[in-house]
Amino acid sequence: MNFAFSDEQEAFRREIRRFVAERSPMAEVRRALERPEAFDRKLWRALAEELGLPGIGIAEAQGGQGFGPLEIGIVQEELGRGLVCAPFFSTACLAVPAIVHVGDDADHRAWLPEIASGERTATLAWLEPGSGWDLGEVAMVAHRDADRFVLSGRKCLVVDGAAAGLLLVVARDEGTGGRDGLGLYALGADAPGLEAEPIVPLDPTRAHADLVLDGARAVPVGSPGGASPGLERTLAEAATLLALESLGGAEACLDMAVAYAGQRIQFARPIASFQAIKHKCADMLLELEGARVAAYWAAWASAENDPVLARAASLAKALCCDAFRLCAAGNVQIHGGLGVTHEADPSLYYKRARASEELLGSPIWHRGRIADDLGI
Repeated sequence: MNFAFSDEQEAFRREIRRFVAERSPMAEVRRALERPEAFDRKLWRALAEELGLPGIGIAEAQGGQGFGPLEIGIVQEELGRGLVCAPFFSTACLAVPAIVHVGDDADHRAWLPEIASGERTATLAWLEPGSGWDLGEVAMVAHRDADRFVLSGRKCLVVDGAAAGLLLVVARDEGTGGRDGLGLYALGADAPGLEAEPIVPLDPTRAHADLVLDGARAVPVGSPGGASPGLERTLAEAATLLALESLGGAEACLDMAVAYAGQRIQFARPIASFQAIKHKCADMLLELEGARVAAYWAAWASAENDPVLARAASLAKALCCDAFRLCAAGNVQIHGGLGVTHEADPSLYYKRARASEELLGSPIWHRGRIADDLGI
């Protein structure tokens, strides 16, 4: 079993890293934070037109590049390293896999070409107030009305929910419970009866919104009531890709901390020469490399559609989020009082780390899933 990336994949990584460094330095990230949608639409067009990233996981028949989870993971890792403000995670890591795994050929032809071209962004909404991240806790009911379905209720913490052009909402058939009877329903952002309420997130680099649906009419993606297997795979892949994004952010924090420690002079010597700083950086590196192994294993399992994917994804999500939090906190501490200010970059990485820790389930929640899966 070889987890090493190919020469072509490494060249692809270098190209993504070059693009991020040139087109989305931290000064541009901060400018994006001033926009209501918290991302730069010009940058999104460049990602689509120059690199084709919105369609990286979409088949060539629908206008995409036809790459797999490993290449998408490389993109996520590099975007996370640069805190790039773009709806890539919501569109390419949540919405596209949901359409691919749940929808049929007609759904693919209907929705994927516009996403691949970058003309339309999309997101997935399933979390509800008072419930957890598990799909079995979805309570919203889809009421059939001729060839469409009517949705009423509320979805919360929807990534890029106020800016997405296509909303994919998870709801269930009447009289069903648990993972039985779940369906995926699509509606445009301008659909009557749909209102997106932006919320103030902990992480300003990733926008969230609550969705209020009041008799909103939607069309089913795939078979109504039969979406559970596809959605389970979608969320396992999304957890893996969020883990890889966190891995990139953790690595950026370590690099930033080491660079600052080598430049900061205290008592007539760089603080990097102090044993306490060396130990902290060593702890950060150890946590980072352990998480890297788990993340790449989960990416491999996703690419191979291995039955161990769900367990591998939970392990990667837990370890990578732990590593990101530790590295982000260490970076802040090594920068001293400067590190906690909004004007300093370490604070933005720390906020992303803490927000990503909870998104798609906390490390504790994922460890619980692993324990349940093992029968512990």
